[in-house]
Amino acid sequence: MSVELQGSLFTDAAEDFGPLGSSVTRRTLTRGAWVDVRPGWAGSVDLFDRLVDGVDWRAERRQMYDRVVDVPRLVRFYSESEPWPEPAMSEAKSALDTHYRSELGEPFATAGLCYYRDGSDSVAWHGDNIGRSAVEDTMVAILSLGATRQLMLRPRGGGASLKFTLGHGDLIVMGGSCQRTWEHAVPKSTRATGPRVSVQFRPRGVR
Repeated sequence: MSVELQGSLFTDAAEDFGPLGSSVTRRTLTRGAWVDVRPGWAGSVDLFDRLVDGVDWRAERRQMYDRVVDVPRLVRFYSESEPWPEPAMSEAKSALDTHYRSELGEPFATAGLCYYRDGSDSVAWHGDNIGRSAVEDTMVAILSLGATRQLMLRPRGGGASLKFTLGHGDLIVMGGSCQRTWEHAVPKSTRATGPRVSVQFRPRGVR
């Protein structure tokens, strides 16, 4: 399955995740949290197509009150011991490690993927605070591919929300205390929206 997107005129099936350097813009939040944004880090439309077609996507179900419902997106998590489905993911991880290792103190280790098939797919407010991130500062780097969607953030416990509009190839990194002091969500869209793949890179022991 493929979707027509306007990528860079100079990209093909091989990605080139170059050094992030000064192309990253940091926004300081409250309580020790921050967010980095790097628009247009990946340009190739082929990467989106290869992930849509090549990942063994899985549908999950969850308990909600007195019934079991479908999770409104397809997912796939790759642990440290599993081979990743796309070499470009390893290239992206290497560039992230180079840029963030001195601050993070360790490499990124796992990859989680979400496939939002249309605007009715979403993820509710949450923090990636299962494991070490419940008590430690950490980072979660998200590469967005495909259709443009909104990523919302709000302080845990209440407060004004922030909106980040993520287009094809955009990178957003949530760091510091973000996973335990803030929440994030991808809300449903009432507009006609094409498919999107989210690739999340996390350190060991963070979900």
